[in-house]
Amino acid sequence: MPLPLLLSLSMALLTVGIYAIATARHASCSRRVYSVALAISGVALILVLTHLLTASAPATLTLPLSLPWLGAHFRLDALSAFFLIVVNLGGAVASLFALGYGQHERAPERVLPFFPAFLAGMNLVLLADDAFTFLFAWEFMSLTSWALVMAHHQESANARAGYLYLVMACFGTLTLLLAFGMMAGPNGGYDFAAIRAGEMTPGLAAVVLILALLGAGSKAGLVPLHVWLPLAHPAAPSHVSALMSGVMTKVAVYGFIRIVFDLLGEPMAWWWGGLVLALGGITAVLGVLYALMQHDLKRLLAYHTVENIGIIFIGLGLALAFQANHMYASAALALTAALFHILNHSLFKSLLFLGTGAVLTATGERDMERLGGLIHPMPWTALAFLMGAAAISALPPLNGFVSEWLTFQAILLTPELPQWLLKFLAPAVGALLALSAALAAACFVKAFGITFLGRPRSPAATQAQETDRYSLVAMFTLAALCLLAGILPGLVVDSLAPVVGLLNGGAQLATQHTQPWLTLAPIVDAKSAYNGLLVLLFMALSGTAAALLIHRFASSASRRGPAWDCGFPDASPATQYTAGSFAQPIRRVFGSIVFQARERVTMPPPGDGRPARLEVQLRDPVWDYGYAPITMAVIAASTRANHLQYLTIRRYLSLVFGALVVLLLGMALWR
Repeated sequence: MPLPLLLSLSMALLTVGIYAIATARHASCSRRVYSVALAISGVALILVLTHLLTASAPATLTLPLSLPWLGAHFRLDALSAFFLIVVNLGGAVASLFALGYGQHERAPERVLPFFPAFLAGMNLVLLADDAFTFLFAWEFMSLTSWALVMAHHQESANARAGYLYLVMACFGTLTLLLAFGMMAGPNGGYDFAAIRAGEMTPGLAAVVLILALLGAGSKAGLVPLHVWLPLAHPAAPSHVSALMSGVMTKVAVYGFIRIVFDLLGEPMAWWWGGLVLALGGITAVLGVLYALMQHDLKRLLAYHTVENIGIIFIGLGLALAFQANHMYASAALALTAALFHILNHSLFKSLLFLGTGAVLTATGERDMERLGGLIHPMPWTALAFLMGAAAISALPPLNGFVSEWLTFQAILLTPELPQWLLKFLAPAVGALLALSAALAAACFVKAFGITFLGRPRSPAATQAQETDRYSLVAMFTLAALCLLAGILPGLVVDSLAPVVGLLNGGAQLATQHTQPWLTLAPIVDAKSAYNGLLVLLFMALSGTAAALLIHRFASSASRRGPAWDCGFPDASPATQYTAGSFAQPIRRVFGSIVFQARERVTMPPPGDGRPARLEVQLRDPVWDYGYAPITMAVIAASTRANHLQYLTIRRYLSLVFGALVVLLLGMALWR
């Protein structure tokens, strides 16, 4: 049985974390911890992959732990198996990368104990089958990841990021606690089987949906609950950032799917899908716009996580809308697109964060304005990063294109929905999705071009060297998976069929691997089809033919001339195109509305030798108008309540007595 083995592997990860507490300062501890984490994650990956591909029946297990009258319930079904594949694949690759990267860690004693514990927490969330175990594992996952964010707490920005992350994590857990309490009802059936068997009124189910959006959305990074993410993810070590951004956010999406699609059952109202769809579209566009304004590579990637979470929720919103109207074939397509993008984002976002970690190790810099020219000393890292950038930009034949193409195919089916609001909303969200895809491509042209091309902009970039072999193997493993999922998408879609069937009343897409030439035809061939393998062959053949024609028929004469200097004959790297200048057109189009952007030019008078200056100020309206007033209100309330700690014992007793009377009155009125 794989379920007891998976629980044993999670306990083994916790044991490794305890071992690291005592030995973290030893020189060999880093390699031992990451090697064992790699082995455990690899074994778990094989177990859950076998379970999913063989369409095994769900396995359950109850242990005499947790609350005395409840016990700890665990379950392995198709949904948890799929997300366990995402978690353990990400954990294995991050551990492999850390075998080299971890040797440069400044504070290993603050990272090594919590890294395997973080992996164990994510695994336990996915295996939990009752509310108490789920929330306990969820909070354990949050606290261990918070400890990793605070690994370099001496930096004030990291300390602020950790504090904000902790506040948002507590808020998310509280909302999920309320959601499970409402689903359990007055009888207190907190195991998931009892919740599935229960009945809920439409109003109560709608409240649970909103609470699930708040709880899971705050962890995943849905706008406007995203404010912690671009601060916390870059603060952690790079292999941890890859896990948090590429994997932990998917555990949050799992929480939403488990509650809304599984525990609540079939949607009770069509507007559920409209709400999730609208949030997904807004999140996708705002995430990529925020990313375009960033010069810090890790913050840029963190904001792109917000964008991709929006794309995933677009698919989930479409699935809810289709299910509410009993259009299960269309819902299967939307669910497949969302699940496919969950896998894709875990691959290319982990790859990009690991590539950024390699750059950070080689140069000590994350600011693109201080990089440049790294393609020469770091050609393999540049190639891996380029593949990740192409994948996240949804360029064929890589995997990011397939899942976004499937999402568009689902949007094209929305005219069949009977509700007019959805008929107008879905095309609008489709336009937002197209805009986010175009802006993502522009953003990664900037990220790759400014970082790896041109001339070095700092001595650190000049002295960079290629990263270690462990890091390269980890990055190219992810790059190969991005390519394989892009050219053989039908195999992935077929593997997702048990998950889609579980969430969609048994309805799923038709078998794809039997299509001619491994073509992906999610609806029918006459309407839409995509063949990643043929696209790859066409690109390879056309590129080879073009190169041969040029070399065969081009003039054999050669001449030398000066390289084009873009109008700047000065050879200084300062004259190169910068990340700021690249983002300026986008900032001027969207900045005044989305970021309240303000530009100020300081031009010295003639004869003054001081340089001209362009200062740009960007604001985050979500923070300014949403979180800042709440922060000020909390500070004001706590300041006013500060005098309570100086009361006498008689006043304390009076206060406690008054509170008890109020509670008893409330209970009497409630009855």
